[in-house]
Amino acid sequence: MKVSEEMTRDVRVANPDETIQEAARVMAEMDVGALPVGDNDRLVGMITDRDIAIRAVAQGQGPTALVGDVMTRDVKYCFEDEDTDHIARNMADQQIRRIPVVNRDKRLVGILSLGDMAITEGLRPSGEALTGISRPGGRHTQTGDSEAQP
Repeated sequence: MKVSEEMTRDVRVANPDETIQEAARVMAEMDVGALPVGDNDRLVGMITDRDIAIRAVAQGQGPTALVGDVMTRDVKYCFEDEDTDHIARNMADQQIRRIPVVNRDKRLVGILSLGDMAITEGLRPSGEALTGISRPGGRHTQTGDSEAQP
């Protein structure tokens, strides 16, 4: 299947200058755990509930901390016309559970999550991706990485 057939299209974009409290409020309203972060029509990061907990709250920052200070800057994305099997393998390799989806003009058009794939395709390819994502270690950590630095 193509990514465009499985992705979630209703996406709210956070701004790096918003507070993490505002981002968390939007996450709660939408019942999501992540928001893409855009600046001047450009995808510049992702903010997750985990980023807020680990990079902000655990470090003593309050609700007025800025999204841009705690977001993940190393944004992985996929194209809407790519095959989900290929994207699932990439998600497993990168150990990520959701990925922004862009069109060929690199405009954000949605988000693809393991849940989206599981609903549409069942255990394959989402189960295979989850196996890779769940392995210990990996490239992305929540603490001590240079990505979290402004």
